[in-house]
Amino acid sequence: MTPPLDPSRTRLENSTDAHLVFARRMDRIDGLAHYRRQFVGTEAGGAAGGAAGGAAGGAAGSAAGSAASPFVYLDGNSLGRPTLASVGRITEFLTHNWGTRLIRGWDEEWMELPFRIGDELGRIALGAGPGQVFIGDSTTVLLYKLARAAVDYRRVGSEPARTEIVLDTDNFPTDRYLLEGIAAERGLTLHWIHSDPAGGVSLDQVRAAIGPQTALVLLSHVAYRSGYLADMRRITAAAHAVGALVLWDLSHSVGSVPVELDLCDVDLAVGCSYKYLNGGPGAPAFGYVRRDLQDVLTQPIQGWMGTRDVFTMGPGYHPADGIRRFQSGTPPIVGMLAMQDTIAMIGEAGIDEVRSKSVALTEFAITLVDEWLAPLGATLTSPRDPRHRGGHVTVNHPAMRQVTTTLWEHDVIPDFRGPEGLRIGLSPLSTSFVETLEGVAAIRDVLRGVLLGQAGLAPGTGIPAAFGQSGAGSGR
Repeated sequence: MTPPLDPSRTRLENSTDAHLVFARRMDRIDGLAHYRRQFVGTEAGGAAGGAAGGAAGGAAGSAAGSAASPFVYLDGNSLGRPTLASVGRITEFLTHNWGTRLIRGWDEEWMELPFRIGDELGRIALGAGPGQVFIGDSTTVLLYKLARAAVDYRRVGSEPARTEIVLDTDNFPTDRYLLEGIAAERGLTLHWIHSDPAGGVSLDQVRAAIGPQTALVLLSHVAYRSGYLADMRRITAAAHAVGALVLWDLSHSVGSVPVELDLCDVDLAVGCSYKYLNGGPGAPAFGYVRRDLQDVLTQPIQGWMGTRDVFTMGPGYHPADGIRRFQSGTPPIVGMLAMQDTIAMIGEAGIDEVRSKSVALTEFAITLVDEWLAPLGATLTSPRDPRHRGGHVTVNHPAMRQVTTTLWEHDVIPDFRGPEGLRIGLSPLSTSFVETLEGVAAIRDVLRGVLLGQAGLAPGTGIPAAFGQSGAGSGR
């Protein structure tokens, strides 16, 4: 068994450190703290916690007044924890909805499920009225469908001079790759905004890049690397002023940052459901198409589920009216089950309260980074102003790849984004302040160990000599 990463936990438990006192107090007064207990793996021995966490232990959770977490999870911005409610929901679906209703389930519920969940997600987290959001394919496929539909409408439909797609150099790779493909397919040119990996795309940069030649602007609302929060309202208005459409990637904002698609007059949006919505690995994405665009856009992947009458199965394709036309194949029903429980939590808690806790968590993490990691040569590469920051914090150091590998081996889970960024993802409904403190303390200790090893003053594993000598930690 991998030795537990426990000395920092032991020190935290027995310490009167001001940061620990603050973290405990914040967990006690946190109005969202009770939601943490509704996730698998956040309580020692709790439903599937032992299986998910391996050897149980960790004492910091009890310091906050609840049972201990089996490991420290700082990657909710990549894959959220499952909810206990979803365990029950999926089991019930397998044994009853699918197990006893069988093919009848399509007529009874499943055909409408992508739109029912879409409407609820739109109401609770996207600021979107009914009939504009649907659950569908992967993020990549939905981005392709909506981007291709947008450029075809603007160029082929009415304005052949619109030959450019505007995007930025540090957007998520999929967004860049698929637009390269669309540009090649449709004879278009890519206009690149050179964005700062430690920042994001500003309004001024967009204004300088767009013009009468622009068909589409595709940007991420929250930058995947830095966490930079773009100005959706003003950027969308700037694009509209020159006649371009805008497609927003909401993958790193939905469920963590309030989004107002209707108020911002957004044309199109896509986002994944496995981060802050806790939909599970590979859960389907959602798409938003503004109501007035639905019957004028032609989506490029013409499948039977997007037709006017699915079961006519006639010789030609006749698109459905409204949002249904953006479906293609059979919807992934099992894959869209789990997100419903987190959507319900967000609806109960309120997205503004979720955002308030997200800001508080990231502010606390930045305080710890400044005090503990900056003296070791690490640099914060996320915006300090919370008005321009999403739900995660990125810290750069040349040793962060090795640090992340070592942390994973010892059940502390941030993630790494090259060339040297460690991301601290703080999911407001499932992450506590004490867990955040433990995680940054572990990053500090491992980074210090790596630097000592490089200096020849400690073993080169990156694990300080004290690690594994106390039994108070936990295993995964």
